[in-house]
Amino acid sequence: MNGTTFTHITDDRASMVDISEKDVIRRRATATGRINLSEGTIAAINAGSVEKGNVLATARVAAILAVKETSSIIPMCHQIPVASIDVDFEMMDHAIQAVVEVKSVSRTGVEMEALCGVSVALLTIWDMVKSAEKDESGNYPATAISDIRVVEKVKY
Repeated sequence: MNGTTFTHITDDRASMVDISEKDVIRRRATATGRINLSEGTIAAINAGSVEKGNVLATARVAAILAVKETSSIIPMCHQIPVASIDVDFEMMDHAIQAVVEVKSVSRTGVEMEALCGVSVALLTIWDMVKSAEKDESGNYPATAISDIRVVEKVKY
């Protein structure tokens, strides 16, 4: 492949990167993302009237579970000891922004855990409100998940 060296492939065999020589240090990563929803759906979430229950409480628990299971979902992620998970939501007129912060004391970073938590939080919100977001044909013309990204990664 034009002299390209891959960190997770050796002799056409997938493998995890060896982190055994890296120092164990404190690490933190924060990821964010948003889901666009109709104004009516946002109002129903704020009023607590979504038929499936408390949308943000459910999404918060889902994010926490996703962070803890990241290495089971993403093949090359190392299992790391998660020290702390904080999940927050910002309500907007037509969207909800999710923010997930993960802390660990480990040999490798926690950005994939934060990204996984944000992604599952947003997917859970979609699942909780999909009946309200569907149009007459059963599609979701206004609903969209976007802007999932790491906003900060720190070693300290």
